[in-house]
Amino acid sequence: MLDDNLKSQLKAYLQKVTQPFEIVASLDDGAKSQELHGLLKDIVALSDKITLRLDGTDARKPSFALNRPGEETGVVFAGIPMGHEFTSLVLALLQVGGHPPKVSDDTLAQIKALEGEFHFETYYSLSCQNCPDVVQALNLMAIFNPGVRHVAIDGALFQDEVEERQIMSVPSIYLNGEPFDQGRMSLEQILAKVDTGAAQREAAKLNDKPAFDVLVVGGGPAGAAAAIYAARKGIRTGVAAERFGGQVLDTMAIENFISVPYTEGPKLAAALEQHVKEYEADIMNLQRAVKLIPAADQGGEHEVEFESGARLKSKTLILSTGARWREMNVPGEAEYRNKGVAYCPHCDGPLFKGKRVAVIGGGNSGVEAAIDLAGIVGHVTLIEFMDEMRADAVLQKKLKSLPNVEIILGARTTEVNGDGTRVNGLTYEERASGEIKRLELEGIFVQIGLVPNTEWLTDSPIELSQRGEIVIDERGMTSVPGIFAAGDVTTVPYKQIVIAMGEGSKAALGAFDYLIRH
Repeated sequence: MLDDNLKSQLKAYLQKVTQPFEIVASLDDGAKSQELHGLLKDIVALSDKITLRLDGTDARKPSFALNRPGEETGVVFAGIPMGHEFTSLVLALLQVGGHPPKVSDDTLAQIKALEGEFHFETYYSLSCQNCPDVVQALNLMAIFNPGVRHVAIDGALFQDEVEERQIMSVPSIYLNGEPFDQGRMSLEQILAKVDTGAAQREAAKLNDKPAFDVLVVGGGPAGAAAAIYAARKGIRTGVAAERFGGQVLDTMAIENFISVPYTEGPKLAAALEQHVKEYEADIMNLQRAVKLIPAADQGGEHEVEFESGARLKSKTLILSTGARWREMNVPGEAEYRNKGVAYCPHCDGPLFKGKRVAVIGGGNSGVEAAIDLAGIVGHVTLIEFMDEMRADAVLQKKLKSLPNVEIILGARTTEVNGDGTRVNGLTYEERASGEIKRLELEGIFVQIGLVPNTEWLTDSPIELSQRGEIVIDERGMTSVPGIFAAGDVTTVPYKQIVIAMGEGSKAALGAFDYLIRH
């Protein structure tokens, strides 16, 4: 199951196991059970502290549990956790085997203090880059709290459950049999949702913090770069982010980050956060800005209010709240979100295997999505509003070479159709003729650009463009002295990771220059 190189790497990791444990497998006579059996045999052969039992009684087959002698940890994998989930498997093996997780003592204490019974189920796909965060977080909670159980389920392998529960987006999380949440969630986000007093406790801590010299609002590439450049100046630096990494977390392949031929969004986001932590920057996660209160006079302190109730003050601000996927804003889109309407082809594509889908948008993102989906689904229809696609020529050539792809140009999507529970079609208008047409399909992937996250600034004196972007000067300063902005949230053209990093660095240098002059 594992090649020699992977075995060698895994063996080195498993040397960190300090406590014996057993893998309890539930198998049948199917091919996937035999495949899992091979994987598990490879694993136990690499460590004398791990044993394998084949007498599991789980109704889901193939599946396996990781148990300590005389103790069920509550960690179960239903399926074969390869692809993006192989890392989740390795971490679970290490943590069940006694290797300490890389989380703070406060976080571990919060996990252990949870009271009640929490039976989590997570449906994932092996190609989903958002799923491992959820799987790893819930596994960790199960390992350190006996009241928590977590089953990670490969949705592609257990299609009957996916159909029964009408799951059309991953990760999909259930708690005690009821829907809990969908999409990427960090350990902190999950804990905040099950530990209802966590947000209030954290807000109280933040309110007690003294004013920063530079407060960065947002933790994407621009925010991370700004924090590093500011902290290196030796000034008091804070980063308040709704989720560190921002939209990069939802990006699969990154092939134009200079000097790095290929990486993936979650990997880059983790590297950004680790780099910021090398300096004395105060990172405050799960903080969504809702109000800006500028300083009363030049040289005073600006204040930012957050959804949690926390308030932070700073002599200068760098606003880097980024952007989010643009929605079509047509009837049915909101109703069928995660019921056939999706925004991440890498995450949700496997759930539409063999089915008919549409991709809305003919830019690079849309064409790349259509190419990826064509290898999974039965048929792809790409719909572009303009009379020609805007994607790079090499991408267009690749798309047109695929036999199961149709391209419709000059079309305006007017409605998402469904049967009340899931998508079953799409209505569009031919712009040239005005004729209304309908496509029969099961999924719609929306890829039509970005919207800046500036709604919280509409009542502030910060100047915004007609598109809602923050207007900045050549140093990154906004219309309010001492408040800077950087990245996709600003008027700077070309929304690219490498450009956002440069803009964040520039804004931090601008903020430092402002501080020493005022």
